[in-house]
Amino acid sequence: MSSSILSYVGWTFLPNLVTGWVQSIYYGITIRAGDPKPQPGTPRYVKHRQRIHIAVILIYLLYTIYEADYTLRQEGDFYQDLDLPVDVDEKKVKARFRRLAAIYHPDKAVNPEEHANAEIYFVKLKSAQDTLTDTTRRWAYDRFGPDVLTWQHASSIRDYILVGLQTVAPLYGGSIAIMILLGLFGYLQWGRYWRYLVFACLALVEYHTLTRPYWSPILTKVVNPFLTTFTSHPPILPFQFLALAHKATFTFFIALGQLSPLFAPQDRPATNSSAALDDQHLERLEQMAQSSEIETQRLLALEMAPIVGDEAGQNDLKGRVREWLVQNTIRADPEVRDAMGRAMAKRRVGAPSGARPIAI
Repeated sequence: MSSSILSYVGWTFLPNLVTGWVQSIYYGITIRAGDPKPQPGTPRYVKHRQRIHIAVILIYLLYTIYEADYTLRQEGDFYQDLDLPVDVDEKKVKARFRRLAAIYHPDKAVNPEEHANAEIYFVKLKSAQDTLTDTTRRWAYDRFGPDVLTWQHASSIRDYILVGLQTVAPLYGGSIAIMILLGLFGYLQWGRYWRYLVFACLALVEYHTLTRPYWSPILTKVVNPFLTTFTSHPPILPFQFLALAHKATFTFFIALGQLSPLFAPQDRPATNSSAALDDQHLERLEQMAQSSEIETQRLLALEMAPIVGDEAGQNDLKGRVREWLVQNTIRADPEVRDAMGRAMAKRRVGAPSGARPIAI
């Protein structure tokens, strides 16, 4: 239960957090040092973030389902406790229990601690043997799980079906009510059709699995043959299949909620087309100016690299730059040249007749 809560809580912040990390790492690998990176809000940045966010959500969705399956395998089932196949007959169940009881009987424990653990394990084996040798209870266990051991008033298949449907009815009723209520308040609009379709399919599959005398063909013809042929995963029982289906469905709903901002049409205020074009042009000019500035700084750093740490070289460069500024900036200005000419003419008021003016 606690792992499920942590899994759902993780959906509130982990996808956005991991998306930011992955995007930073992606830019660090694909963009060379000194080159400008896409800035937040630019079309390129938004496109990259959308793609990375979708990938992160899909991976986290698969991980959540894997985590639920791992938890079910850790909890085990009566067939695994007795190390028997799911199609075992009653005779083999009793023989297997007698063999295990002879090995793990509590009377063979040496100290009190081992005796207590042996009693717990022996009771577990006894419950497995009693359930799998009772046709009705075994039928109910396969579909509803170990909870059937607490249904004291159920004795027939019909009783187990009624009690089982009563336990799952609040789940479906509450879920439908929440989806309708959120829809009335304007939430869950994007992907609403898929939510209701998936939820209806889940209800249909669960009803078919719980009420039929045979296992669902999805398990017997698709899932379990694939698992036993290509993996080391043990066959999945109907109640485990339904638990995974519940987890996958509600996780899929959460994933849709995470993806809706990326695909849902955004309401944009109506603006003048020329003003929008001007804003786009200004944004492009700003990006070009930033790129040019970064490239200039990079080139300047490369040119200055030979004299870094050389104080004499730096002083010589400063002198040459100062002289270049004087020659090409100050003296080339027409107003500055006129002012200097007038100043020099005043200084040569007492010069001999015929003297040539100083060239500027």
